[in-house]
Amino acid sequence: MEWRKNAGYIITNSITIGESEIVLGVHETRPNDFVTWECRNKNNYMYAYHTSSLLSAQKEFCIRGALKAELYERDIKKRKAEPER
Repeated sequence: MEWRKNAGYIITNSITIGESEIVLGVHETRPNDFVTWECRNKNNYMYAYHTSSLLSAQKEFCIRGALKAELYERDIKKRKAEPER
């Protein structure tokens, strides 16, 4: 993973699902300040979840990733079930 930063947070983990990714970051000067975001195009961060607990941030990262994967999987199945035009 390439090194990147957003709004003072260093991105430490990411998982790509379809066209977007879920990321986890730690603030570069406040080591007990964590965030997760959904991100598109490696620079469009949205839906922030802030916490002071690394465990809470890791849990949110996993939950968001699993939910995003489930929605992506449903979308793929739906597209496959639709008749071609």
